[in-house]
Amino acid sequence: MKLSINSVPVQRKFALLCAYALLSLGALGQAKIDSSNVTTLRIDPQTAHGAKVSEVFDDVKFIPLETTKESLFGRINSLKVVKNQFVIFDYDTRAVLIFSREGKFKGKIDASKIPKDDADKSKNEFYGYKIVDDNKDSVISIFAGKYHHYFDLTGKFIKKIPRKDLQLFEQFQFADKETTVRPFFVKKTGKDSTYYELAVLRKKDTLTYLPFSMDRYQKDDFWDGAKFYDYDGKNEMFFVNLYDYNIHKITPSGLALTYRIIFPANNSLPKDWMTNPSYVKKRSEYFQRNQKVFYSLNNTYPVGDFLFMQMRSYSWDKETKKAIIYNLKTTEVTSLQDIEPDSASYFLPVTDAGSYHDFLSNGFLLYKDDYFYTSYSSLAMFAFKSQMGDRNKKFPPLLEDYFKTQDRKSNPVIIQLKPKKH
Repeated sequence: MKLSINSVPVQRKFALLCAYALLSLGALGQAKIDSSNVTTLRIDPQTAHGAKVSEVFDDVKFIPLETTKESLFGRINSLKVVKNQFVIFDYDTRAVLIFSREGKFKGKIDASKIPKDDADKSKNEFYGYKIVDDNKDSVISIFAGKYHHYFDLTGKFIKKIPRKDLQLFEQFQFADKETTVRPFFVKKTGKDSTYYELAVLRKKDTLTYLPFSMDRYQKDDFWDGAKFYDYDGKNEMFFVNLYDYNIHKITPSGLALTYRIIFPANNSLPKDWMTNPSYVKKRSEYFQRNQKVFYSLNNTYPVGDFLFMQMRSYSWDKETKKAIIYNLKTTEVTSLQDIEPDSASYFLPVTDAGSYHDFLSNGFLLYKDDYFYTSYSSLAMFAFKSQMGDRNKKFPPLLEDYFKTQDRKSNPVIIQLKPKKH
């Protein structure tokens, strides 16, 4: 699972953060980041080579999402797997859609289903969701207006709760049942507030990290946000800060610097990027002039001997390798953009990176229970099929039915991938 404050539009980010600041009160000062066991990785993504699907993944499954008048949508902006169902947010239609693990449509939540007070004349809108526990059951929580609205996994409305009682951003409960990781934490002292990128809430104390000033969003440009990657569902996760090539690990002990990534000079931010005032409010201009520079890391996941990661830059040049697998034992670099279809994928690509933009924009949507999830459009799927020629005549039943009954305007297809660990 990944969480980023950049999952909402830039124009909404500041408003959401301000709202959240009013809801979250904390304690204690900044804790020290443990850097005693950091590993430095020198990586040149342009040296990455391709590989066959079967050399990278042990299992591949294509899951077309059922297309009906009600379920039709454009693109998966976020994805969760909850009780063996897919819960999807589509930003274009401002909707949450629920599908079974076989792609059958189960329900939908859009703004029209969110109840309003009679006196409330504002337009109902929402920009995502989170999964919360309610009476030991998993429900969909949507923040809109003055409330968090609860829906079940068929899209049926349950209840609404005043927003002051709940956090705006998703927090992560570790398996030890005593540790919670909370993004965007606020410490309130009298009339003063201190803002932190994250806090580790433990039974005995609270550890706060990376303070910042809330007016930074008004005074400067930010092309990305802090991100959290829950890769084992137990007692650790990765954290990547904005404008940073460091990968941190969060555990019940706190925050530790785990990997320091060094890229070639033409891919790297200037060393004085965050201190030189000449870049303030001119960062967009800089990235337009220096399109090979990575402004952030994304999709950082450790899988066995491998480190999966994606880099973001202003350039959309498909020749620039920005999604890689780094072998921590051999230092070998594999390009996820250059994974070649083979019989393991029925000779279909497992990402659209070579021809379209979904994977280059979002990377993997989710990593859970040893599987990655990504997606691409039916437009891409039918284009890929037409390019196959005579290489494959047989597909699994789900795909066979999809190609017979659907077309290029149908819903996206989810690709479930089990990566090799050694």
